[in-house]
Amino acid sequence: MSLCEIVRLEGYIQSTYLAVYPDKIMLLDGGCRPDVAMVLEYIRTTLQRPISDLKVVVVTHMHPDHAGGAHQFRKETGCIIVSAEKKRQWYRGIGGHAMHFVDINLAHYVARRQGRSLKNLYYPAHLTPDMTVKDGDSVPKFDEWQVLETPGHTDRDLSLFHVPSRQVYTADLIIKLRHKFVAPFPIYDPKVYIQSLQRIKALKPSMVMMAHGRELAIDAETFDMLITQAPKHPRTIKDTIKHKLLWRKDADFTIFKRNRKK
Repeated sequence: MSLCEIVRLEGYIQSTYLAVYPDKIMLLDGGCRPDVAMVLEYIRTTLQRPISDLKVVVVTHMHPDHAGGAHQFRKETGCIIVSAEKKRQWYRGIGGHAMHFVDINLAHYVARRQGRSLKNLYYPAHLTPDMTVKDGDSVPKFDEWQVLETPGHTDRDLSLFHVPSRQVYTADLIIKLRHKFVAPFPIYDPKVYIQSLQRIKALKPSMVMMAHGRELAIDAETFDMLITQAPKHPRTIKDTIKHKLLWRKDADFTIFKRNRKK
């Protein structure tokens, strides 16, 4: 019988999940930079445990609300950072650093929409994990947890499957806003995003833990709806700008033709 208790905490702009065992704790994602103090205070005060019991922080992907606190958690607790086995950094080159800046500002925008006070969300663009994992691996030190590669939102998204309870943490794969489900933004590869949804559906999980939303039992019909309504084309800032520019160009050309007819 598993001795794991999964706890959801309200992070700065996302749900944050802890896997709590009698002798160790895992943070299922790196959270935002402001979440570090909140999580450590919860371990100290509510759990009445030393913060050194936090043994592993997983980073499912590199966005500010999933990687923002990782390095600080390691500095404060001595935990190890675990992330996807990728040869290249997500935010690489000049374009990558620009995207990093944009993503931090998007996180600020989400925080304002949620009525949060302004916080420092800066974090390093490059992650230096202690261990990397690939599809099918167990999380180091936490053998009950299986790593699933579920890309599409980015090229390195991970989900974490707790085998004994069949609960799965899917990070940003599925988002629940009030009374409806939505696809995340961005989506870099729509085809693999749909494959990732199909994979989670095939698990028949007892519960889906979402970073934006909360834990929820999702039935097959809802998964089918998510798969059917998933974007068929990339949805990135670059693609959005390109689409707007092309739309404006077409609109301007239409206006030009109408004016010539006059």
